[in-house]
Amino acid sequence: MAETRRTATVSSKIKKNKGVGPPAAGATKKTTQDNLLAKEEEYKRLNAELEAKTAELVREAEEVMREQHQLLSRPALSQVKLFDEEEEEGLRNLLCPEVPVLSLSHRKTDGKSGTKPSARNRPHTALNAKKQILRPRPKTADARSANDVAILTDIADFSLAKTISKIESKLEEGELPENTEDDVIPGINNEIGAEAQIRFLKAKLRVMQEELDNITHECSKKDDENRNLTSRAKDLEEERVRLQRTSSIQQTQADKYKTLFEEANKKSDGLQHQLSALEKELENIKRIQKQSASNQSATEVRLNRAMEEAEKYKMELNKLKQSNKDTANQERKRIEELKLENKKLEKQKSELMAGFKKQLKLIDILKRQKVCNKMYTAWKVHIAYTSHSSTIHNVLN
Repeated sequence: MAETRRTATVSSKIKKNKGVGPPAAGATKKTTQDNLLAKEEEYKRLNAELEAKTAELVREAEEVMREQHQLLSRPALSQVKLFDEEEEEGLRNLLCPEVPVLSLSHRKTDGKSGTKPSARNRPHTALNAKKQILRPRPKTADARSANDVAILTDIADFSLAKTISKIESKLEEGELPENTEDDVIPGINNEIGAEAQIRFLKAKLRVMQEELDNITHECSKKDDENRNLTSRAKDLEEERVRLQRTSSIQQTQADKYKTLFEEANKKSDGLQHQLSALEKELENIKRIQKQSASNQSATEVRLNRAMEEAEKYKMELNKLKQSNKDTANQERKRIEELKLENKKLEKQKSELMAGFKKQLKLIDILKRQKVCNKMYTAWKVHIAYTSHSSTIHNVLN
């Protein structure tokens, strides 16, 4: 149950951190979260099944004990007579030579004594055994309440050895309930011996105990799997945090490069506008030249002026082209300088990181030296104190 609560807390943390980090990490986190939730549901279902099985086993054990008492306290047994000595000894050897046969008869009480002898102190044979008749002992309300309390304690602490020992002790003491007519083993004759029924019940209890052990083993396996899954979830959470940090760093670098790219685009747009303006001017000049060529005979002066203006425009165009080339070269040089500066900065960054690591190592060494110095001073004080106390002790002696 503690492991299931732990997995529930891990899944809740994963839900809270959902949406943070890169998309790939989010997808892997979602799949692991689904797996953890499925495992948690499976563990809850197995836990419920185990609780139901344990309750069923306890109920079956209680029914077996109740049926045993009912069989031993049936009214039909009151008409059965005891065996004589030879028949009882032969039946004991046939049933089980190692386990003693339980005596089901109650001897008649003497007129002077009011107590009945127990099955352990009662002799197995007697001269007048055939004249005696089995009689069930009446049970009072106190005895019934005591049996109910015993059943509750058995349910709280169920084990095979305790259940068998309690059944045998109750059979030996003769505490048999009244007014019962159900059989312990349905479908078997009512004349079967009590020893065979006890052996059958012992076997059944052993089987139930083995099933309970198998179920507990499976539960421990599931707990181990749950612990492994929680450790895996912690590792995935750490990996997610690391990827989130790297993605934030990469995002800042991408923003810087984006700003640089936008500035370069703006500059290129300005140059493009200038170039389009120059092209328009060039087209106008060509049109003027054509008009002047067609009207050459009429306006010679205007043609000369137009030629001069064309020359001027050509010179200006060349100047503009040269200026454009110069600006392009300057931009190229500036980009190269920026690249060199970037490389220098990266190199400085690596050097700073190396120096920072060295400083951390030096700090660690200084801390250790400080601790050693403190220990050395404490040792000196202790030696001085012991020498001083020894001198005082010698002076006093």
